[in-house]
Amino acid sequence: MQIEHELLLHAARTGDLDVLNELLKGNADVNIKDEKGCTPLIIACDSNQYETAKLLLENKAAVNTQDLEGNTALMGASFKGHLAIAELLIEQGADLNLQHNDGRTALMFATMFGKNELVQLLLLHGADSTICDGKGMRAADLAVQQGNKKAQDLLGA
Repeated sequence: MQIEHELLLHAARTGDLDVLNELLKGNADVNIKDEKGCTPLIIACDSNQYETAKLLLENKAAVNTQDLEGNTALMGASFKGHLAIAELLIEQGADLNLQHNDGRTALMFATMFGKNELVQLLLLHGADSTICDGKGMRAADLAVQQGNKKAQDLLGA
């Protein structure tokens, strides 16, 4: 079982659809977690493996699972700027307003790291820009702090 888990996590990271399909035929658990609490979906999204993420979702991967730090697949996609993956996750019901252990949301991560296409996408789909993180900062405050003028405009800062 441990080898199957390692293969599944590796296939998610590398986008090895052949291995992933074989494991899924054997009823592999798509919601297993590694030592950091990351699921294959979180890993695939973080690694920009769109087809892998799609296949995992088609096989009932839980879209809103959080790792030990509170990260979701959508937060990872927002942090890294993976627009197509973020769109896929949103289509599959990703919660736009889940908060990381420090209170940050996907919108905040996109704002902090200048991923303005993601900021726009998240806002378009109803992300709550009034949520505050653990330091009392909203996404607009983070945009100002980072000097992200485009996000400031999008967030009305």
